[in-house]
Amino acid sequence: MTAAIQAAVLRLATRGSALARAQAVLAADAIRGVGGPGTELVIVRTEGDRNQSTPIEQLEGQGWFTTAIERALVEGRADVAVHAAKDLPTELGAGLEVAALLPRADPRDAVVCRDGGGLDSLPDGAAVGSSSARRSALLAELRPGLRCVPIRGNVDTRLGKLEAGEVDGLLLAAAGLDRLGLS
Repeated sequence: MTAAIQAAVLRLATRGSALARAQAVLAADAIRGVGGPGTELVIVRTEGDRNQSTPIEQLEGQGWFTTAIERALVEGRADVAVHAAKDLPTELGAGLEVAALLPRADPRDAVVCRDGGGLDSLPDGAAVGSSSARRSALLAELRPGLRCVPIRGNVDTRLGKLEAGEVDGLLLAAAGLDRLGLS
């Protein structure tokens, strides 16, 4: 058993967004559920958090949301990193490994529109925000008359942009909305 597992408190490194913290709490609950030690969250600000203006598909390289958290592990400021699987690079840093996975959450996409309707309620030319190339392509296939616009920020920020009228709708991960109690 490693020293981290024997510790009285396991330090979980995570990003500071509400969704990242909610996911870290799920991990903490799972650790306690198998008789593990108590946990505390170590909030780490990543390069992806600092750069909110560049569309995701234009970010070069990997690790925008993980490198700073991995650095916290290597430097001994945390014992465990909690990541969304979609953010993990294809190759982890030296000495790092995926130690556990939580059960898969809802894999579906969700549509959130200011008018409370769905994609069919939006008129041609309406702007729908997405940070996912896959979701953008799906929107173009389903509703070619809508404009898919890149949108960055955490779920709360994106919902704020919707409420402010910057976009008419959003394409989001259903799992994220579920974890935030917003579904």
